[in-house]
Amino acid sequence: MTDKRDLLILGGGLVGSTLALAAAKQGFSSHLVDRADPADLTADGFDGRASAISTASWRLFRNIGLADTLEPYGCPIESIAVLDQMKPGRIDFTPEEHEGSLGRMFANRVLRTALFEAVKDESLITLHAPVDVVDRQRDAYGVSATLADGQVLTADLLVGAEGRSSPTREDAELKMASWDYSHRAIIVGLDHSKPHGGVAWEIFYPAGPFALLPLLDGPEGQHRSALVWTVDEKDAAGVLKMGERAFLAEVQKRMGDLLGELSLNSARTSYPLSFQHTVRIVGERMALVGDSAHGMHPIAGQGLNLGLRDVGALVEVLGDARRFGLDLGDMQVLERYEKWRALDSIMVMGATDSLTRLFGVPGKAASAVRRLGMAGVQRSGMLKKFFMDEARGVSGDVPELMKA
Repeated sequence: MTDKRDLLILGGGLVGSTLALAAAKQGFSSHLVDRADPADLTADGFDGRASAISTASWRLFRNIGLADTLEPYGCPIESIAVLDQMKPGRIDFTPEEHEGSLGRMFANRVLRTALFEAVKDESLITLHAPVDVVDRQRDAYGVSATLADGQVLTADLLVGAEGRSSPTREDAELKMASWDYSHRAIIVGLDHSKPHGGVAWEIFYPAGPFALLPLLDGPEGQHRSALVWTVDEKDAAGVLKMGERAFLAEVQKRMGDLLGELSLNSARTSYPLSFQHTVRIVGERMALVGDSAHGMHPIAGQGLNLGLRDVGALVEVLGDARRFGLDLGDMQVLERYEKWRALDSIMVMGATDSLTRLFGVPGKAASAVRRLGMAGVQRSGMLKKFFMDEARGVSGDVPELMKA
């Protein structure tokens, strides 16, 4: 007897797991498949990786029942400060008191643990992990995935959520625009002597942004932040091999005394930076979400939030389809999802790519022009509100699950 589900979600990371939970709240059943072992992903210890959760994404978490679990572990982002290197002049994005914070910072392990526990408790979701998918099939009547253990899972709709190297996308032979920035992001957790005050610092250097992201204090009251430092690919190996003292000296050189004395509280990790935009994100009984559909530079911390907006839009489209008695795999249903997400994703990705290139232009003249433009933004309340609304994810056509 086959256990056919509404959705077959390949990829059980942050976006895939959120999709399964959001779909379950709308009454959709799913197989959720991931090659990673949940025990490894939720193991004790901080690995330095953290994510900014926008206002809209937080509303999604609240509407699918995760907010109470996550609330104690999130650090509010009270403001964002943008600098061109450490030169005079900056933009401060600080919302009015009644508008709340610009989002919340979470250690990725906290998000993974909350999602994993919620998935385990949801009767409409069956988690298959760790396991590899060895075959995918789609036709007019349904979809299936054959697992390495021989099990065959079936559903009405296949969703690829495996990340940038998505096998689902590759199997579907979907065209993708991509380029390599020849940069690498180095990620590490910092303890520091001065409190961060909820400020996220984005300091731009020609090699790329140097971001300091506020986190909750550690178990012994240590002030903590996550560092995302972009370096040229050719320099990355050397930076990763530095001793702790030399590494911290280089970090301090780029941030001055913003956070006082520094120490590391995690190992250093890194990943290459690239731009990936899939021209079509749907096919026969298939849809892509998150990094499977679009991979962007972490310059504005919007990658996960973009994927969560995919989740909100897809669940809403599928809910409407069911109410009208339509097949979840109907191409008109999937094309509505694709059209909805196309403009938002390309605007956000285009903006981050443009910022990367703008601040990557070396020289004093380029820096002077940038700081002149930043001064103009700093004086314009209307422009600052526009950028803050974009950061919150509350502008444009927002899915119902991401509204107040």
